[in-house]
Amino acid sequence: SLKYDSSAPRIQTRKRVVSGVQPTGTIHLGNYLGAIKNWIELQELYDTYFFVVDLHAITLPHVPEELLKATKAAAAMYLACGVDPSKAAMFVQSHVKAHAELTWLLSCVTPISWLNKMIQFKEKSRRQGEDVGTGLLTYPLLMASDILLYQTDLVPVGDDQRQHLELTRDVAERINSTYGGRKWKKLGGPTLSSKKMFQVPEALIPKTGARIMSLTDGTSKMSKSAASDQSRINMLDTRDDIAYKIKRCKTDSLTGMEFDNPERPECSNLLSVYQLVSGKSRQEVEAECKDLTWGAFKILLTDALVEHLDPIQKSYTEVMSDESYLDQVLCDGAAKANAIAKRTLTDLYEAMGFAAAR
Repeated sequence: SLKYDSSAPRIQTRKRVVSGVQPTGTIHLGNYLGAIKNWIELQELYDTYFFVVDLHAITLPHVPEELLKATKAAAAMYLACGVDPSKAAMFVQSHVKAHAELTWLLSCVTPISWLNKMIQFKEKSRRQGEDVGTGLLTYPLLMASDILLYQTDLVPVGDDQRQHLELTRDVAERINSTYGGRKWKKLGGPTLSSKKMFQVPEALIPKTGARIMSLTDGTSKMSKSAASDQSRINMLDTRDDIAYKIKRCKTDSLTGMEFDNPERPECSNLLSVYQLVSGKSRQEVEAECKDLTWGAFKILLTDALVEHLDPIQKSYTEVMSDESYLDQVLCDGAAKANAIAKRTLTDLYEAMGFAAAR
């Protein structure tokens, strides 16, 4: 069975990185290349915390049984992709109760006008109408809690997530200004009057793969919520599934592949995917593909995808067959996360004037 030593010391690096993916639908190539694949390098460089953001998964109607199954599957996929629990704390968001608690505290000091400006809320609420849940409005504060709880230095984000990070920074600065520094010192906080409640996080933008686009529309992000499964490559798709989707994905009428032509978004997107899964440099991909027809390139891309995903799929099957191992990883990860989250939450409770529990 799979084993790892949870008692082994973890190297505490200078900066902390936090990231997570929702367990809604099946994890797809966009989630992997845009986030999870980058985690493997980050865990070597930073103090890393990666979690399954199951609380975010209920902002829209959901089926409880499917959420439970998807949460375990997402965690198994993290491990299959290379997240190492001896290097990164890996856990389920709802297993650290401080996420929900901090969200309430933040909601009481955040102007609603800040939330009303969030683009994703406007788009999703427009589709749902009057039945839209309150959580869809306030979930950016849950996202802020995910980050601020761990005194995070860097957050891996794509361009479409910058607004959420900016809100997090604004909330952190508002809390620091209102309750930090000398104000907390008067309540018996640390002797240093410059004490901040929260570290104000910065964005960490990957050089490549930050935003993988749909197979059916090169101007839209690959998404679990897209109606057509044809629009995405799922991490557990078979060779035949992948070949079928790539063969029928949207292209143009030109011969030869090229990056960064705004009139050929699908071409640039698929070249980026090929670069990431093949491990080749941009220059190598340009030289290899510049004169190819779409038919020849699609065969090349299909083979590269299958070769890259095959070991991940085999590892996923192995992890899912050992439930006790997966549960232990998540339990240990939650314990590590809780140790930091509780300190942050306790400090803020005290700074805001709450009586300490005895």
